[in-house]
Amino acid sequence: MLKNYFKIAIAVLKRRKFFTFISLFGISFTLTIIMVLTAFIDNVGNSKYPDKKRDRSLYVNSMVKTGSKTGYYSNGPYSYYFLDHFVGSLKIPKKIAISSTFDFSSTYVNNKKVSINLKYTNADYWDVLDYDFVEGKPYNKNQINGSERVAVISEDTKKAYFGDIPSVVGKYMEIGKVQYRVLGVVKDVPITMPFFYGDMYLPYTLNPGYKDKSYNGTYTAVLLAGSEAEVDKMRSEYNSMILKLPILEKDYDKIYSFADGYMTSFLRILLSDTTNNVLTKAFIYVTLFLLLFLLLPTINLVNINITRIMERSSEIGVRKAFGASSKTLVYQFLVENVILTIMGGMIGIMLSLLVIAAINQANLIPNLHLSLNLTILFISLLVCLIFGLLSGVYPAWRMSRLNVATALKAQ
Repeated sequence: MLKNYFKIAIAVLKRRKFFTFISLFGISFTLTIIMVLTAFIDNVGNSKYPDKKRDRSLYVNSMVKTGSKTGYYSNGPYSYYFLDHFVGSLKIPKKIAISSTFDFSSTYVNNKKVSINLKYTNADYWDVLDYDFVEGKPYNKNQINGSERVAVISEDTKKAYFGDIPSVVGKYMEIGKVQYRVLGVVKDVPITMPFFYGDMYLPYTLNPGYKDKSYNGTYTAVLLAGSEAEVDKMRSEYNSMILKLPILEKDYDKIYSFADGYMTSFLRILLSDTTNNVLTKAFIYVTLFLLLFLLLPTINLVNINITRIMERSSEIGVRKAFGASSKTLVYQFLVENVILTIMGGMIGIMLSLLVIAAINQANLIPNLHLSLNLTILFISLLVCLIFGLLSGVYPAWRMSRLNVATALKAQ
């Protein structure tokens, strides 16, 4: 039976090629956008380099301060003092990686401007994060305490500043009229991982603002537990510390600060959320976006399907006259519509591969490499199935309601 339905579906698609083109284009275009966005979200959420210990890490990235009387609101990263003095007093974390948000800078090489994003870190940063060193090694605690002008740079920075030379360890780079000695070169990190991305990593003692004793600044932290079992205890210890935190500024009377999992921490910043329902809210927003995004092509396909039904009214009348039930006709039409959407889905997958390849080739986002995995393909095919069912239910119901006599008159 399915084989016959497939043959009928192909015949119907060939009958009105323009409508078929519009249907397939709407389905494939919609799916392509969804797949590319899903690949991007998957890359942001699941990419583990250099954050390979994510299962036993918590992230401290943003503090929110509010004033109930003044109406003031503040949201931003932390000062080095806060992370070192207060977060550093916690007992459960095995190590705490502290780093600044990347700071924009630039230099000139052979009269050509080279952008350099500076990132300041402590020594434990290199133990908590697992950067792949192409050459050399990171700076240590003694070099940080001595405020030595040493640096770790990315592969892209090495190529942009020094060109294609075998090794740059021991060589100097000049940024803002200051000379830095290169200690190591690490594999590039995509900018979609802003907590770890940088072109040039420097000791935090070279950043003049690190001595500021306010709570806010330009730093974030990763708390590393000794084991995955200690993560919840580490979060509880952090929350207890925040409850006891003295409020230094009179304009504010409430502080919100969280030690979250990676995606929760990322979404908390994106949504400016101070509740414990960040993931739930993000899921609701994404679901609503997908439903609204699918609404227009679904309505378009419904209208096209209704037009096709009216053209096939005589066929429906004949089949009903020979005993075909409404249930059988509905089932046939739904199968035809699902076949159409799956065909559009296959085209969408091919288009997605081409778009992703073009994005990767163009390097629109530095060091970002998108790819389709089995999870994304499964989600895409599921979307196709849902899309086919949603756009076929109403037209199929209309078809089943056609009166036999009226349908045969159209013959």
